[in-house]
Amino acid sequence: VQLQAFGGGLVQAGGSLRLSCAASGSISIITDMVWHRQAPGKSRELVAAITSGGSTNYADSVKGRFTISRDNAKNTVYLQMNRLKPEDTAVYYCNAEIAPFGVAGLYDYWGQGTLVTVSS
Repeated sequence: VQLQAFGGGLVQAGGSLRLSCAASGSISIITDMVWHRQAPGKSRELVAAITSGGSTNYADSVKGRFTISRDNAKNTVYLQMNRLKPEDTAVYYCNAEIAPFGVAGLYDYWGQGTLVTVSS
C-alpha cells in the first residue's frame, strides 16, 4: 500500500491549487484521510481531514479557503486551495488510515509530500 501526492507548485497570492493523493495497492478499507503541512522551520500541522462518511474538519487558518473531498471509488483525497496566502507555503503531506487486504487492523500511511509555494 502506498500514497502518492500530486499537484503542488508555485502560485501567486490569491491564486488556487488542487492537490490530489491516491492510495494504491491491496486495500480493504480506508477510514480517515488527512492533509498536513510543514512550513520551513515549523512543526507539521493538520490542515484538513475527512472521514469515510464525508465529515470534514479544518484548521482555523484555512477555513473558508480550503476544501477537502474524497472519491472512495478511486481511493483518492483532494485538497482544493483557494485564495492562497504566502503563509500557506509548505510541503503538504497526505495521510490515511488503511486496512490492507488480509491484514487485521488499521495502519497509518503517509505520502511523500508535495511542495506548495505561494509568492507575494
